Amino acid sequence: MYLLDTDTLSRFHAGDARVQAHRDRFDPAEVATTTITRIEILQGRFAFILKAADGEQLQRAFEWLRRSEKLLEQIAVLPIDAAAAAEFDKLLQNKKLKKIRRGDLLIAAMTLARDATLVTRNVKHFRQVPGLKVENWLD
Repeated sequence: MYLLDTDTLSRFHAGDARVQAHRDRFDPAEVATTTITRIEILQGRFAFILKAADGEQLQRAFEWLRRSEKLLEQIAVLPIDAAAAAEFDKLLQNKKLKKIRRGDLLIAAMTLARDATLVTRNVKHFRQVPGLKVENWLD
């Protein structure tokens, strides 16, 4: 299974041919994302709406929200389960990972719990997590 990180899912949403080409190599059931990525994408869309400078920007922001919601309906969004929570607890104990932000630790934990591969542009950052399989479909 391949779990798309926020950066990769955002590029897929924007129509990036590189991500699409990789995704097309797999059964759609083998490519998913995490509930953390869902949260990050929707938070960004909500912020864009709330910060709109004028009506035109507000409409554009709302359209982006609708498109993001539609995308998230078309890809499996994995929940946080007991196995992911246990992996998260392990990662929190690793002092070398203290500088990694909490959302990224949660994504790593969910990926480890499913023995999946995380697809992210942030390879250097995530390779600090022991045992985490990481691929970059953008570079």
